[in-house]
Amino acid sequence: MKSKWMTKMMAVLIVLQLSVMVATAENYPYRSDYLWLTVPDHADWLYKTGEKAKVEVTFCKYGIPQNVEVSYEIGPDMLPATSRGQVMLKNGRAIINMGTMKKPGFLDMRLKATVDGKLYEHHVKVGFSPEKLKPYTSNPADFDEFWKANIDKARKEVSTERLLTRRERVEKYSTDEFDCYLIKLHTDSRHSIYGYLTMPRDAAAAKHPIVLCPPGAGIKTIKEPMRNTYYARNGFIRLEMEIHGLNPEMTEEQFKEISSAFSGENGYLENGLDNRDNYYMKHVYVACIRALDYLCSLPEWDGRNVFVQGGSQGGALSLITAGLDSRVTACVANHPALSDMAAYAEEGRTGGYPHFHRENQMLTPEKIRTLQYYDVVNFARRIHCPAYLTWGYNDNTCPPTTSYVVWNLITAPKESLITPINEHWTTTETNQGQMIWLKGQLK
Repeated sequence: MKSKWMTKMMAVLIVLQLSVMVATAENYPYRSDYLWLTVPDHADWLYKTGEKAKVEVTFCKYGIPQNVEVSYEIGPDMLPATSRGQVMLKNGRAIINMGTMKKPGFLDMRLKATVDGKLYEHHVKVGFSPEKLKPYTSNPADFDEFWKANIDKARKEVSTERLLTRRERVEKYSTDEFDCYLIKLHTDSRHSIYGYLTMPRDAAAAKHPIVLCPPGAGIKTIKEPMRNTYYARNGFIRLEMEIHGLNPEMTEEQFKEISSAFSGENGYLENGLDNRDNYYMKHVYVACIRALDYLCSLPEWDGRNVFVQGGSQGGALSLITAGLDSRVTACVANHPALSDMAAYAEEGRTGGYPHFHRENQMLTPEKIRTLQYYDVVNFARRIHCPAYLTWGYNDNTCPPTTSYVVWNLITAPKESLITPINEHWTTTETNQGQMIWLKGQLK
């Protein structure tokens, strides 16, 4: 497994160097004259607790190493710095001793240099025995009963036969290879979701695996339904869903008017958090199961293969769905959000997105109890199907600490693609590789 992991990692790094597709806010800015290079002295960026990590730092202009002063601070993943310093690059290079950690986790070195009056920043994270990371979040005794009761209630309120309230072929997104439909599902007595369903053109004559794709975080609807149509071209029926009941065909003006009613871009993740029965995300988790109810009712489904796939919040919802529903036969998740969210309540621990510790009174005992029923870690414990996860170490949205916590809890057959240099993004090659992996799981 080690050699396979290293081969994958090197392939990703080569692709990254050859085809830079990263936004200017990230470590490798697109079409920039300036470039940071940070190379840990362990090729996989991993160390055992107690080992010291050293990183060679280079700052280049036009690819030429520069002799500049670099200031740095070092601290645990997503937490305040515990040490600081400066170093002068000689021949454009310097080696910085990051130190070590006594407990499993990640250290982050944050770098700054001012050149020609402009500030340039970079960071690099290295791990210490992350395979030993354990969750802060407890596993409630009545967890399974809670979710079974809520799913049963939704199914009683809206039967599978009555789920679908709208299905219209979308001509602008349909091609000679596949059909695209805008659908609306009434998931319980109060909530609905929209989605784009793509199906191979031969769906009526053949049977196909189904793939549910939940969305990333935010008050948003589905902006790019054509982005993942390679699934349909490869024989999958795929449903790309939203979670707020926002019609993706509405105008931008209508969307802004409706979305303004929410409390901030991600305010829904705080809505009702004092009580497990009132939390906003309850209907979202149930909606994912209801979406599978619909997909499994399609006559075009092959009757065997049920996949879930997503990234960030979508990665979290994929793992949650796999943990809740035994029909799921394989699961793919990129850098899952909503993971060990309450861990910040313990001093010195790193928690997951949406980083509730950044707001006052967001980690009260009541809210921590609610989070136990909604945290990915407690769904990861219950996954029985094969799982494929990918994450990067430099991610400051869904940090590597919590990705490892989730990974360590999965006891089902699992594979990982770890891309240390990645922040909160994946490449097209990685995304298409996940579809290929799902193909390998077909029964």
